Amino acid sequence: MAAARMLGEGRRGRGGCAPRIMAAAGSVWRRGAVRWGGRRLWVPPAAAASSSPPTATSPGVLSPFDRRLKRKQKNWAAVQAQRAQCEYLREEVGGRVADRLLDIPRTFPLALDVGSGRGYIAQHLTKEIVEKLIQVDMAENVFKNAVESEVPTINIVADEEFLPFKEDTFDLVVSSLSLHWVNDLPKAFREIHQVLKPDGVFIGSMFGGDTLYELRCSLQLAELEREGGFSPHVSPFTAVSDLGHLLSRTGFNTLTVDTDEIQVNYPGLFEIMEDLQGMGESNCSWNRKPLLHRDTMLAAAAIYREMYGNSDGTVPATFQIFHMIGWKFHESQAKPARRGSATVSLGDLAKIDGLLTREKK
Repeated sequence: MAAARMLGEGRRGRGGCAPRIMAAAGSVWRRGAVRWGGRRLWVPPAAAASSSPPTATSPGVLSPFDRRLKRKQKNWAAVQAQRAQCEYLREEVGGRVADRLLDIPRTFPLALDVGSGRGYIAQHLTKEIVEKLIQVDMAENVFKNAVESEVPTINIVADEEFLPFKEDTFDLVVSSLSLHWVNDLPKAFREIHQVLKPDGVFIGSMFGGDTLYELRCSLQLAELEREGGFSPHVSPFTAVSDLGHLLSRTGFNTLTVDTDEIQVNYPGLFEIMEDLQGMGESNCSWNRKPLLHRDTMLAAAAIYREMYGNSDGTVPATFQIFHMIGWKFHESQAKPARRGSATVSLGDLAKIDGLLTREKK
């Protein structure tokens, strides 16, 4: 996402990181596999060729983000003394994802949280909803101060783009504000679909296309005025129209995709950037500009306040959230009726009012 202040360029290369167990509750680490309750969940590296990341990743159309830099940003943010003051957005959206689980009258024996962070979803779960949970994140520091949960949890350091689990492993997969940073979103959806059991459900949320439009516009206008051109300072996001198509093509059915907006008021543009950095949400696009001139930043702050400022002197920042729910196919699921099997014509609906009137008489 956004921010003019970068945390460091990092070396250009593969953004993946070797999977490691950080903390365990009743788990066993054996020969590259995780065993829980007698079942092997982890795919040993030698057997996970299909899930292994490529040997190299360079900037290009298919790799818009520097995943190595994103890992550094998240690790840096996770160890800051005031980190809790910047996590309000993750806390809120994590709670909304957990609320959607309450609408499903089922207990999930084993669940996976992709891009879990410190456990923003896990803290809202109970044993009546999820019996056991595995949390995966690419940044090891997020687990050093993980949020407590009453659900038994295993924390694993692994790249969300390359899930190292066996097929048909989890009854539930959740994700909150993480998938907008993956380089290959269709592949990420395929991997989530693959590790789900039949009749398993995926519930996720991610930032949408209108996120931080005020910041994007202000920076672009300021750069055009002061430097004669502009470069992207807010990362690209997925459109809601594309999200449903991607999930459907992956194999999910009974889809639900809806949008939500959260607007947060800040003292000014610089406070927005500071909080984005504290969330680990600074820009990590390969084509990002390494810095902005001081005059450009001051001009952007003035434009932001002039165009979007509130009457009380604050400025708003809009975060668009896409929520998605998709199920993996199973024979027991409801199916549409066979074409031509209807016994009542839609044209007969126009006659209902007349029939009801006659019955009342």
